[in-house]
Amino acid sequence: MKTNFKKIATDGVITNNPTLKLVLGTCPTLALTTAAMNGIGMGAAVTFVLICSNLIISLLRKVIPNQVRIPAFVLIIATFVTIVRLALDKLLPSIYESLGLYLPLIVVNCIILARAESFASKNSPIASVADGLFMGIGFTLALTLMGAFREILGAGKIFGITLWDFKIGFFSSSAGAFFTYALFIAIFSLVAGTIKTHKKKKATVTTEPKEEVIEEKEAE
Repeated sequence: MKTNFKKIATDGVITNNPTLKLVLGTCPTLALTTAAMNGIGMGAAVTFVLICSNLIISLLRKVIPNQVRIPAFVLIIATFVTIVRLALDKLLPSIYESLGLYLPLIVVNCIILARAESFASKNSPIASVADGLFMGIGFTLALTLMGAFREILGAGKIFGITLWDFKIGFFSSSAGAFFTYALFIAIFSLVAGTIKTHKKKKATVTTEPKEEVIEEKEAE
């Protein structure tokens, strides 16, 4: 069966964005979006684990017994999380420290488990890799944008570069994290709803003339 990469990409980044639409992975979203770089670091780590675990689970989907599929998925995911932890600790210790406890918690991240169960275990390896990639991109974009928003307003910086001395401490707090998350979900829902309505109107306008032509032919 032909893989619809356009649909997979749209689902991962927009239609079923794991952070702003499905509201999954909320713990790292709330805790790590104090800075844009944190969002990129966590997003990259989750994307790597998503791609690799989706690939292995898809390859073994006909081998893993149904009764032990969840423990098997967790074991596969944990293996790649360990690889990410060791690599970051060795190569990028500053990012490893900033992600802290939330790095090993990727093992139980709802996004990864959900994609393993609902997609990778039912689709081909190529489609599963694409799904992991675009779900990861959607997650990374959401965390990075929220992190940039909070970092600019809460610290007067972006990617550690000072922009001004004006700061709103609220956005660096836990309450600011919840407020920012709610704001981004609201904006995302509004934009997505507007795009959907526009597409429906466009489809209606496109189909109406065809219906008129059919009616005329029937009358003749």
